[in-house]
Amino acid sequence: MTALAVASASLRRMLRDRTALFFVVLLPVLVIAIIGTVVRNPGGFRIGVVSAQASGQPLAGTLVDDLGATGPVHLQSDEQTARTALRRGELDAVVLIPTGLEAALLRGHDVVIPVLAGGAESTQSAVRSAVSAAVARHAERIQAAAFAARKTGSTVAEQLPRATALQRVTPRITVSTENVASGSNYLPLGFGYSAPTMLVLFVFINALAGGATVVQTRRLGIYSRALAAPVRARDLVLGESLFYLTFSLLQSALIIGTGSLLFGVSWGNLPAAIALVVTWALVGTGAGMLSGAAFKTPDQASAIGPVIGIAFAMLGGCMWPLEIVPDKVRILGHVTPHAWAVDAWITVLSRAGGVADIATNLAVLTGFAVGMLALASVLLQRRLSS
Repeated sequence: MTALAVASASLRRMLRDRTALFFVVLLPVLVIAIIGTVVRNPGGFRIGVVSAQASGQPLAGTLVDDLGATGPVHLQSDEQTARTALRRGELDAVVLIPTGLEAALLRGHDVVIPVLAGGAESTQSAVRSAVSAAVARHAERIQAAAFAARKTGSTVAEQLPRATALQRVTPRITVSTENVASGSNYLPLGFGYSAPTMLVLFVFINALAGGATVVQTRRLGIYSRALAAPVRARDLVLGESLFYLTFSLLQSALIIGTGSLLFGVSWGNLPAAIALVVTWALVGTGAGMLSGAAFKTPDQASAIGPVIGIAFAMLGGCMWPLEIVPDKVRILGHVTPHAWAVDAWITVLSRAGGVADIATNLAVLTGFAVGMLALASVLLQRRLSS
């Protein structure tokens, strides 16, 4: 009962701290949203079209609609603006629709549509293929209308509505792709990347910074007065450990709920995800307790703790995949628990892994948690007894 009372009191104190609530509740959501938006896959290529070229030509308008199937279409005021956006990486390609597109097509003439692409060669090739597919679909209607016009002695313009209607109801062969690279070491793009890595980052970093609460309680003599009653030091240590565990689980639940409800993040195999969240919460508990036992002043815990947490997150792959760093840095990163946690999330999310697939990671993380909790318990009991 004493341990539960200590945990309850510490939790209430934290919930009354508005600064702490900002870092626990709002900041993780903001960072997930920002990083997820920056690295997200927008659902296709960003195609730029000059609005003046597309206006006044019905066939140009339908071509723009077809291009919309490849990704979001952004209308640009003029060609120079479109080229500037392409150079800045705001667009993946710019389609320059010829001014006389409609007249040429209705007369049965060939039309060349320039496409400007930027980025890597692989991206340019993919963009060209996507735009070519959209243009080919548009050309199907024109060719069908021209064929019908020749057979009936009418005009392409007269046959175009019928060709368009037939295209909509004609069955099509679609090609689907499946990623079979089960050895992929990358987290999914977008919010699927930012949510799990930010869970790893913020649970640990807020636990370290939260060590200031234990330091402050210790310096105010609250523990000393509690020990004057029939309360054992280990009950106080257990109570604070329960507080940090509850705190870590609540923040994990917040990030998971936010990721799922607001950003549509899938957390993979449920038992594996739960085991990983609980194990990482234990790591956060050990980090918070060790911070509260090791630092001498609350300012030290609040200032130095986040620096350590960010450094560990950078080494452990929370900021970028470890596969893009040199081998020595990757090995060094696995000195931190973050690398093992991120590796486990990669397995769960990218490889559809279960508990058995991340058993080694869970064992290593448990070792980190037990080691930090044991060291924190010894240091804190020694400080409480002195």
